[in-house]
Amino acid sequence: MSDHIVGGLVPPQSSRPRGRPPQAMPSQVHVAPRVRSARPGSARSPRTSLDGSGRASSEDVKQNLLHRVRAILAAQKAQPTPARVAAALRAEGALLGDAAVLEIVEALRREIVGFGVLEPLLALPGVTDVLVHGPEQVWIDRGHGLERTAVTFDDDAAVRRLAQRLAATADRRLDDATPFVDARLPDGTRFHAILAPVSTKGTCISLRLPRRKVYTLDELVRNGAVPRAGADLLGQVVAARLAFLVSGGTGVGKTTLLSTLLSMVPDHERLVLVEDSGELSPQHPNVVHLEARPPNVEGVGEITVRTLVRQALRMRPDRLVVGEVRGGEVVDLLSAMNTGHEGGCGTLHANSASEVPARVEALGVTAGLDRAAVHSQLAAAVDVVIHLVRARDGRRRVAELCVFERTSTGFVRALPAVTFGAQGQVSHGPGWSRLDDLLRHRGLGGLGGEPTP
Repeated sequence: MSDHIVGGLVPPQSSRPRGRPPQAMPSQVHVAPRVRSARPGSARSPRTSLDGSGRASSEDVKQNLLHRVRAILAAQKAQPTPARVAAALRAEGALLGDAAVLEIVEALRREIVGFGVLEPLLALPGVTDVLVHGPEQVWIDRGHGLERTAVTFDDDAAVRRLAQRLAATADRRLDDATPFVDARLPDGTRFHAILAPVSTKGTCISLRLPRRKVYTLDELVRNGAVPRAGADLLGQVVAARLAFLVSGGTGVGKTTLLSTLLSMVPDHERLVLVEDSGELSPQHPNVVHLEARPPNVEGVGEITVRTLVRQALRMRPDRLVVGEVRGGEVVDLLSAMNTGHEGGCGTLHANSASEVPARVEALGVTAGLDRAAVHSQLAAAVDVVIHLVRARDGRRRVAELCVFERTSTGFVRALPAVTFGAQGQVSHGPGWSRLDDLLRHRGLGGLGGEPTP
């Protein structure tokens, strides 16, 4: 994690009261020195409520008023309109100007609708993830690693309220009996939360924003995610209708790359996409999206990815796509790829391409296949593995293409065909000739020697 705070949501010297909505536009982001909290038990903390004379500070007064107005409106089950907030302030004997009243109105509105104080972060260009670690730490990822922001919550109760409200919008339960939730919000944002004290440092919220833009392969080359030599290879893999898996760790861009590759499929081919949470968004005119459904608060109504894979096979797919292979659906996907459904693909969590056979084996065995059967299906079904990595500077890129080979024991191993270095170096491996054969067998001209950097 980077050791700095994103301070662009407030002016560098701002004394913005905690809870007040940020005022700067997203384009005004700057990086400020990291502010460290006082040690537990210290006499003064960053949230001190006393000024030099021992009197309550204006920030503390406003926060107390905010809490009291919140309680009044909650008891009335009323929306925080300016008139209602002003009436509640009068009931508390508070005399504030119009600007202060509107400030409290906006703070309350953010608690009731949208993403609360996190809303401006979601509007920042390039943000893919927003992570809340208790009331004091809010981090974002803009593609270059995690950055700490200047946004804070009043206390853990405020984080908990936001988490529970977001869970409710997804028709999910989040309370002490069920202290964690994983859901997709109505706008497509992937949402996870876990409450304190299960999370010992406070309630945690994780937001993964849906990709609004689908990149072309040329754009991925320009931003360094795909090596120029790799772009031609990936295009041939798609054109040859080879079955492939995109592998990598969390947040390396597997879904982004898969959406790009699916956008290259000829328009006349029918794509049937099966996902646990809809994230794929290929620019293609002939796409059917199927999305799994979790059980509701009564515990009924679940539709699994595995069920949807079986349904997809009845929908005449030219290419069957599983957004993320992480359960028993691997059995049905491998079976489909082995019964004439060419060009099938999906993503898989794996730390390296060499680990992909073991990951598929674990999923298949859990679903009821024996080990030998899993490897037999895998060897016959999947042609190529495209592996992505995240560099130390946070940048994500394609690192290698591998093919599968059956060993003398009957098990499968990943054989590197081409590897791409961090500085653009290109080297071919023992699987290069195998990849060339696969492309020639599908009617393409083959690779024609070593890849060109």
